[in-house]
Amino acid sequence: MSTSVQVEAAMERRYGGVGRCKCSFWFAVAHDVLGVLIMMVGVFGGLAIHDLFIYAGAIVIFLSLIWWVFWYSGNIDVPPEELEDDVGLIKLRNKGLGRAARRVSSQLSGGIRNSLRKNGSTREGPAGKGPSDSETSVFTIFDSGMASSSTQFVRETLSI
Repeated sequence: MSTSVQVEAAMERRYGGVGRCKCSFWFAVAHDVLGVLIMMVGVFGGLAIHDLFIYAGAIVIFLSLIWWVFWYSGNIDVPPEELEDDVGLIKLRNKGLGRAARRVSSQLSGGIRNSLRKNGSTREGPAGKGPSDSETSVFTIFDSGMASSSTQFVRETLSI
């Protein structure tokens, strides 16, 4: 018993008017209108604190740019073939070149990493048994006025 399944091609949905992100669009418009109203109150209101209203209106208009960016970036249409990633949807024509580039990059970075390890960038003790026990001097200069009334400099050695 076989059943036939018909698969229709997925058509992209066309959004008319303001696009997909209507909420961001209307928030941006509302902030622009509110900012202009506040700014006009500062310009034509004849108030003693008109600068506050002018600056506040400008700040509200500036903050509306956030909503405009959200609206614009939410309406960018990217074709599905450009959304492919390295998880398993690699384009067939770039498969060999991408794999070769990754292999060369991996070998180069591995070689650099191993050469730094061999040249002693990590300090090891005798026979490679971990960090060597060496004495490192740390000099500090501070006023020891709290311990005594003299102002002498103190040298301390820290052993690591």
